[in-house]
Amino acid sequence: MGRAESSCSWLYNCVCIVIVSYLGLSSPLAGKEVWAYEEVREGAHMFWWLYTADTDSQNRPLVMWLQGGPGGSGSGFGNFEEIGPLNRDLEPRKTSWVQAASVLFVDNPVGTGFSYTDRPDGYATDVATVASDMLVLLQHFFKKMSEFQSNPFYIFSESYGGKMAAAISLELTKVNVTSLFNFPFSSILIIDKTSASSTDSVMTWGPYLYTTSLLDDYGLADVSSAAEAVKQAVEQQQFQKATELWSVAETVVEQNTNGVNFYNILTQDSDEKRTSVAGDFIALQTHRHIRPLHSQSLSELMNGPIRKKLGIIPQNVTWGGQADNVFSYMAGDFMRPVVDIVDQLLTAGVNVTIYNGQLDLIVDTIGQELWVKKLKWEGLPGFNKLRWTPVDDPTSPGVTGAFCKTYKNFSFYWILKAGHMIPSDQGPMALQMLKMITQQD
Repeated sequence: MGRAESSCSWLYNCVCIVIVSYLGLSSPLAGKEVWAYEEVREGAHMFWWLYTADTDSQNRPLVMWLQGGPGGSGSGFGNFEEIGPLNRDLEPRKTSWVQAASVLFVDNPVGTGFSYTDRPDGYATDVATVASDMLVLLQHFFKKMSEFQSNPFYIFSESYGGKMAAAISLELTKVNVTSLFNFPFSSILIIDKTSASSTDSVMTWGPYLYTTSLLDDYGLADVSSAAEAVKQAVEQQQFQKATELWSVAETVVEQNTNGVNFYNILTQDSDEKRTSVAGDFIALQTHRHIRPLHSQSLSELMNGPIRKKLGIIPQNVTWGGQADNVFSYMAGDFMRPVVDIVDQLLTAGVNVTIYNGQLDLIVDTIGQELWVKKLKWEGLPGFNKLRWTPVDDPTSPGVTGAFCKTYKNFSFYWILKAGHMIPSDQGPMALQMLKMITQQD
C-alpha cells in the first residue's frame, strides 16, 4: 500500500478534554467518558465523544461509529438510540456496545450534531473532504488518547456513513499510519453498512416491494420508471440531478404504497409526516432522512441535559442546527458510487464487512448484493461460491438471527427481522455481530 506523505495539518489545537463521571445522570459505566472539539480546518469544528469499554478497556477494540444522512448525529442518535450505554430515557441499555468495545462517536461531517462551522465554506461537499477532515481529527484523537494506540481499531457505519467510512479507510491506506497515529494499519477494519452504489438500491426498490406485496403491477411500473430516470442521470454523471430524481422516486414509492417507511417496510409513515413539507427537494430529503434522527424528544435531550453535562458547547451552537446545510452541501456527491473504493480497500488487504437489515428499503439487501457482484476484487468468485452460514439469535438458541458469508478479507451479514437501524431493531443480534467481527467470545 502507498506510503505517501499525509497532507493533514499538524496544527495542535488545545481544546478542553473532559473526563468525568455522568454528573448525576443514571449510568451503567464504572469507567470514564471523554469528549472534545477538534478544529479540522479553519473555522470547521468537529465534536467527538468516547466511552471506554466496561471492562478490560486496554485489550478491547476501539470502535468508531459514523451515522448516516449525511447530517445524522452519532453523538445523539447512534449513542442514545442504538449502541451507547444509555438509552434516550437515560436508562442503561442492555445491548450497549461498550460491553465489548470502547466506542468513539464522531459528529461527522462538519455541521452534524454538535459539530459546527463558522462560515459557509466550512461544510464538506464530497467524501474526499470528509475523509481529509477525519484524518486530522484522528491525528488529534490518538495524540491526546495515546492509550488507545495499541487497540485494534474498527470503523462501523450506518447508511450514508458507509460511504464516508470507505473514503476514510482509503485515505488511511495512503498515508504512513504508523508515523501519524503510532498504531499499525493492520489494526484498522472497515465495517460498511451502506449502498456503495445508490443506483442499485433504487433500481431494486420496485422488485423488492412487489415481492413483499407492497406494490401492485401499476405501482411496480411507476416505481421502476422513476428508478430508471435516476439510473440514467447517474450514468450521465449528473449527480445533483440524480439526487433530485432519487427524491422523486421516493415520492413515487410513498404514493404507491400509502407511505411505506423506508427504514422498515413493516411500518408506515403517517399522512402528516408525508405531507408536512413542500418545496425544494433538499427540504424534503432532510425532513425524510435527517429529521427522523433528530426527533423532538432526542433534540430536547441533547439540547437540554446533555448539553449542560458536556459543558463545552458554544452558546451559538444548537445540536442538529446545521444538519440541513450538511445535506445540502453534500447533495451533489450523494449519488456518486464508491464501489471502486471498496475494490481498492479489498485489494489493499483491508477487512471489509457489509451488514444489512432484511426489512430495510432505502438500502435494501438485494441492492447491496447487486453492487457486490460488480466488484473487480480477485476474491469475488470465491466469495460467490460460498453458501451462507446461519447465526443463532443470541436470545433464542436454535433460532436463526442472521446469515453470514466470509471469504478472505470480505464478509457479508444478513440480519433478519431488522430494518435500516439494525442495533435499534435487533440489539442482541447487533451486539453478537460486533463480538463475532472483533473475534470476541
